Amino acid sequence: MSSFIIYPAIDIRGGKCVRLIQGDYKQETVYNENPLEVAKAWEAQGGKWIHLVDLDGAKAGKPVNDKLIGDIAQAVGVPVQVGGGIRTEADVDYLLSLGVSRLILGTAAIEDRAFVSRVLQKHGEKIAIGLDARDGYVATRGWLETSAVKADELAVELAREGARTFIFTDISRDGMMQGPNVEAIVSLAKVSGQTVIASGGVSQYEDLQKLAEHAEEGVGGAIVGKALYTGSIQLAEAHALV
Repeated sequence: MSSFIIYPAIDIRGGKCVRLIQGDYKQETVYNENPLEVAKAWEAQGGKWIHLVDLDGAKAGKPVNDKLIGDIAQAVGVPVQVGGGIRTEADVDYLLSLGVSRLILGTAAIEDRAFVSRVLQKHGEKIAIGLDARDGYVATRGWLETSAVKADELAVELAREGARTFIFTDISRDGMMQGPNVEAIVSLAKVSGQTVIASGGVSQYEDLQKLAEHAEEGVGGAIVGKALYTGSIQLAEAHALV
């Protein structure tokens, strides 16, 4: 069976570990004052990757919590992937120099395709494309805007340009603990022919099992956030299941 990886998520805002509901900056819960400690805890519980989001960066359009991200990348012995506000080649080179293993480009995939093509050519597997969809259309700028571009069409185009990993979020499911949009995730993997990591809505072990059943079809893992913080999913148990 193809590998299925659980990515524990740490969303950083103001240097703290938080969660938003559907990307709404007004609906924030602070779960921990020290994201570095959280990252170490996820590693200790068997985490094979750590997923970081620079929420301040997503809003500002440039890395903001970069020092903290670098500290986390250096402190843990597992690879770290980072998204949020990465819009220039200088940002890409800088974050990779901090020890980050994979960078997630979201807004730039819509607004600056030439940039995305260049970094895909230069860095290949170290670049993932974040496709955050609202009713099938890609949302940008920290989900504050919705484009006229369909997520599956963009995935096909970017796969041709070298994208090998997509992170798909159905915004309507994010932070709502309602389960992921499995159908859309599997469809994206099939149409793009690449690996798709599910994000948003994973709230119970059954959600992970449903996704892992499609590993052979390209569903390569799931990002889990709120469910880990509320305790409805325990990381070690989740690993044993999938």
